[in-house]
Order: sequence, then structure tokens, then C-alpha cells
Amino acid sequence: MEKKSARSHVFSAIVEAPFGAIGVRTEAGAVQELVYLPSSFDGKDATDAVADKAAHQIEKYLTDADFRFDLPLVTVGTEFQHKVWKVISNIPRGDVLTYGQVAKLIRSAPRAVGQACGANWFPLVIPCHRVTASGGLGGFSHHDDETGFHLGVKRWLLRHEGIAL
Repeated sequence: MEKKSARSHVFSAIVEAPFGAIGVRTEAGAVQELVYLPSSFDGKDATDAVADKAAHQIEKYLTDADFRFDLPLVTVGTEFQHKVWKVISNIPRGDVLTYGQVAKLIRSAPRAVGQACGANWFPLVIPCHRVTASGGLGGFSHHDDETGFHLGVKRWLLRHEGIAL
């Protein structure tokens, strides 16, 4: 299968990962977005200092699940999404909360929490993979196909952090 390099130009760096790759998009000195990519994408060296910092931090996380990110992130999202993302950011490695538990903490509904998780521009930095359904894995990045790529990423991340579902 031919690697997809034609679309890699939209990323400031692409970090190869055990589940595929992670695209890093930067602009104006901040991370704009992190994107889970299938293994059909080649790695790409960073094109700027922020992308280089992000790529190195992603690589550290991929080898050490306890690594804590420290990246300049662009401000995106609604006030509600920020509430959800703050709770998610405080879930320690090795733990999970359900959508319902997060919803209870912010006095909202589980479905709204799921939507905010799916709207997360900075997966890994804001570890939305640590939020699961009450009866199992739940969705991930607005994908819920049990055999799909994104849920495979979520499974890998949870196993990497010592969580077996």
C-alpha cells in the first residue's frame, strides 16, 4: 500500500505510533490540533519549533504513560467544552471516568459530555480516551464502530496506561 504523503502537507509534524500515527498541526507559535492517523501516513519531521516540541512530547508519552504534556495550545471550544476538558485533564493515568460520572461532576448530561469529548482538538494532552461508557468502551473521536480505527486507538491508549477493559 502506498503511503499517503500528499495529505501530510497539512501537518507540521507526523509522529509514528504503535496504532498508526499522530499528526501535529501548528500555527502562530501554538498547537492547533492533534489528529490520530492510520498507519498509511509516513512520519514527518517537524517544520517549526512548536511542532518539534509536540513531536518530542508525544514520543515521550508513547514510551512513558506517566509523561505530562506541556504545550502551548490554541484556545478553542465553548465554555461547556472547557468544563468537560478540565475534568478530563484531571483524570489520572490508570483511571477512567464514565460519561455519566463526568456529567454528574459538571451537572450536565452524558451525551453532552460525549459530544465535548469528540470535539477535543488535543487528544493525549486532554486525555478523552480516559472517558468510557458505563457498560464498556464507549465511542472515541465521534466514532463508535467497535472494530474501527479510532476505537483501536482508544484501546491501545488505555492498555498503554494500564487499564484493561
